Amino acid sequence: MVRTLTNAFALNRIHQAYILTGVRGVGKTTTARILARAFNYQLPGQPAKPSIEMPEMGVHCQAIIESRHVDVIEMDAASHTGIDDVREIIENSRYLPVMAPKKIYIIDEVHMLSKQAFNGLLKTLEEPPEHVRFLFATTEIEKVPVTIRSRCQRFDLRRVETDAMVNHLSIICEKEKVPIEPAALAMIARASEGSVRDALSLLDQAIAYGAGPDGVRADMIGAMLGLADRGRIIDMFEAVMRGDIAIALEALKDQNANGADPGQILTELSEFVHFVTRLKLIPGAARDSGITQEEHRRGADFARTLALPVLTRAWQMLMKGLSEIKDSPRPLASADMVLVRLCYAANLPTPEDALRKLTSQSAAEAALPSFPRTSPNGTSARLATNIALASQPNPVPFSAPQVRLDKFEDVVALAAANRDIQLKIALEKDVRLVRFEQGTIEFSLIPGASPQIAQTLMKRLQEWTDRRWMVVVSTRDGASSLQERAEALEKEKRTGIEAHPLVKSVFEHFPGARIVAMRLPEQGGLTSAEEIIVNPASSEEVIYADSLGGDDDE
Repeated sequence: MVRTLTNAFALNRIHQAYILTGVRGVGKTTTARILARAFNYQLPGQPAKPSIEMPEMGVHCQAIIESRHVDVIEMDAASHTGIDDVREIIENSRYLPVMAPKKIYIIDEVHMLSKQAFNGLLKTLEEPPEHVRFLFATTEIEKVPVTIRSRCQRFDLRRVETDAMVNHLSIICEKEKVPIEPAALAMIARASEGSVRDALSLLDQAIAYGAGPDGVRADMIGAMLGLADRGRIIDMFEAVMRGDIAIALEALKDQNANGADPGQILTELSEFVHFVTRLKLIPGAARDSGITQEEHRRGADFARTLALPVLTRAWQMLMKGLSEIKDSPRPLASADMVLVRLCYAANLPTPEDALRKLTSQSAAEAALPSFPRTSPNGTSARLATNIALASQPNPVPFSAPQVRLDKFEDVVALAAANRDIQLKIALEKDVRLVRFEQGTIEFSLIPGASPQIAQTLMKRLQEWTDRRWMVVVSTRDGASSLQERAEALEKEKRTGIEAHPLVKSVFEHFPGARIVAMRLPEQGGLTSAEEIIVNPASSEEVIYADSLGGDDDE
């Protein structure tokens, strides 16, 4: 903005309308008044000349700064929203200024104008009189019609950086003769979120709160704002990364008891995670006056010891936890659960470590002798033995470390052996296998299946096999589920039976009959090759057809 306006004034290419946008308290209205001074800058006894360079107060400067100049009209659009207010501006704009070279209209919160008011302003804004300039300020630029924005030069005012804010507050405290700790200034600057107005309000409150010979201390600011103690936040972060749940929960409880909001505590914890991540990637990020010496020192230590995937995982969990706390009726309990998840996740390996461990473990297992396959469905002998033991009234505890799973059917059998029937049914019905390797299972889910299957299976496999398994839900199409394959096999078998001449003859003699079930002889049927049960629609009687093609066909 400064560069553009400096060149525009030097080249005498001053636009008729400017719109300033940005968050609250970053100087939009103040900048508009400075521009009004620049348009009307005139030294005593000299001709007026618009200029960005204003080394001393001009003829009109003081009146403009104090908002009492007759030719600089400030209007609050929040309280003057209608077409009548804009019509008054249009009518008055035709008259020459009374004292200054230019007549300036400063409209604050311009987005509050009504649609009719904006439309009424369009023509004058596009072709204003030579002596008129418009300066608009707004915090919500998207609510200003594009027809207005296209007629203005737009400047976006950024948030004030922490270093500049701390320096500004320090100068004010020196002039006010208020002793204040640097850490307290940093806390106020962070809490203001780049807004000078917010920072000044907080500083004024802090001076009143900490009135006394010792001045304003950092602990006073924390108590006043309900902020968490930064040192305790770092201690909590260390406990979480160490997986020490008891210390982390106790620290959260203590800070909440001292007035810190649970959401604010996790927000500051996430800010420290972000700070450590930046230190790991950009060591120079520590050079910030808003960061305390303790944060500098301990943050650098964490950056050296923690892996980047661990930090990014902690950040994602904190972001999710903050959204949960926002909607939770019990914020402290929700914050507790977020810390519990963080502590448990701290003990998990990163994806690279997990892959490396799985690869080395698979190589070690490949060197061991495998068990012979003796069961009908291809399950290993030891797995079949465990399934048999699990079916007894008081089964022998399953020997997890001795189990070897060679295919997905072994996993289903393992779930049955451990009597997790719900998981067994889900694996048979809802899972379509994409890839199966030692330590890794990848599958897709049928529509409507529970998305928790993968997480549950990963947890159960670790319990049953005493090793970590990576279970992934894939976006690729997998093979048919076990149930779909069984149903297809049953359908194929039924189709073959229905095509048999004997069965056709049965259907001819008993209209409306249908096949209810098919059983092999070893399953309790007759001594024939196949037994067919036919249920006539007109009777509950069951007809048995004996050996197909034998002497007793009929």
